[in-house]
Amino acid sequence: MACLIAAPCSGSGKTLLSLCLAALARRRGETLQPFKVGPDYLDPQLLAAVAGRPCRNLDPILCGESWLERSFLWHGARADRVLVEGVMGLFDGRGSGSEGSSAAVACQLDLPVVLVVEASRQAGSLAALVRGFRDHGPPRVRLAGVVLNRVGSGRHRQLLAEALASIAVPLLGVLPHHPALALPSRHLGLLPAAELADLGERQRIWADLAESHLDLETLWPLLAPPASTFATPDPIRSLLAEGDSAPRVPVALAGDAALHFRYPETAELLAAAGLDPIPWSPLADRPLPAGCAAVVLPGGYPELHAPRLGQCRRSLGSLAAAAARGMPLVAECGGLLLLGTSLADGEGQCHPMAGVLPFHGARGELSLGYRLASGARDGLLVRAGETYPGHEFHRWQLSDDRSHRGGGAGSLKGTWQAPLWGLEGWGSPSRDEGWGSRSLHASWLHLHWAGVPELVVRLARAARCWSLGQAGQPVGSTLAPP
Repeated sequence: MACLIAAPCSGSGKTLLSLCLAALARRRGETLQPFKVGPDYLDPQLLAAVAGRPCRNLDPILCGESWLERSFLWHGARADRVLVEGVMGLFDGRGSGSEGSSAAVACQLDLPVVLVVEASRQAGSLAALVRGFRDHGPPRVRLAGVVLNRVGSGRHRQLLAEALASIAVPLLGVLPHHPALALPSRHLGLLPAAELADLGERQRIWADLAESHLDLETLWPLLAPPASTFATPDPIRSLLAEGDSAPRVPVALAGDAALHFRYPETAELLAAAGLDPIPWSPLADRPLPAGCAAVVLPGGYPELHAPRLGQCRRSLGSLAAAAARGMPLVAECGGLLLLGTSLADGEGQCHPMAGVLPFHGARGELSLGYRLASGARDGLLVRAGETYPGHEFHRWQLSDDRSHRGGGAGSLKGTWQAPLWGLEGWGSPSRDEGWGSRSLHASWLHLHWAGVPELVVRLARAARCWSLGQAGQPVGSTLAPP
């Protein structure tokens, strides 16, 4: 029943093997459901583009084990083939332990593991490395075999095959040196799928490589889907009942080259809560969609598009005016950066943003890891004393902008308050973070709403109330923020 593709460490070739198998399934006319362990956005975008269906994240820390199992069984049973790509090294989880790791997910779902090893500078030592991963635990894993990446020659392959045979571990194939297996990246990970102009040609080559270099007689059966069962409920319906018969309330859901870090469940849960997600691109420099009653700004790479965003006065002005009127507004990570007074690009040049909150964004130290957030006060989504699991991953940091005076198009209706919540995480000093009000939720923290569905209900309730109170009024100004 499916398999989990793991590795000793990041950069070993997990994604490459997953893409090769997904491309081959597409060539063979079989549907393949991809999954990704952990809080990743970029690998899933590539897998989704190649497989032709949304990649689903399996994250027991953000979503809980029950959701993880329901999502895997529901989506996996609706495809011809299934694969799960792991995260980092096989036993890497929260902190120094294995909680939330690929091994933990493989153990929970009873999945065999295919280990991808970058073997360019190894020979007999491969046996020691693989034996260690096979026998380590808890959690214990069932090792189905090994795929070797960056094998230099036939002689090199023979040396490695003999090393694996000495510990009775099957060799399931190799990934040779090939230009199509070099994936470009930037400061937060792989280049997004939409920016790979040659993805179609790469996909053809990946399928060719799978047919030429992998033991498909053994690997292909490992991609069999989980057994279909009528006892497995639709995971979205299990969290939220369908919206009532009242008219659906439009919500602007930002999505473009600057803001595209979101899980597929985000739009699905918004719809299940009675909202109607309407795509909106800040980079298109257009006002918010007519009639929308809330705005959701996900993460992304706004810093890479800061010069262009700084010229988008219609879209930023509409966003600022909506905030000033008290329209419910949710922003996380990259979306948060749009709300400041200015944003520095990669060269350090500053560009004006919406001016809703008093900060300047610029490149700084990396912030990375799971966090537990404790609500400081009641707000749009957060309630005082409640706790929420989240994940932080950004290289831009914030500094106070004392020039922010408020009172113009960019100021909030009412008074925003900071902090929104307190954050704690392994190896990270506890700190206060975020901004909130009855109409605003703005934070660095990424949330997976499947793990906190009550937040979607609160957003839907606020959007419906705002829509009723604002009936007949225009959505927002197209004037530039101050």
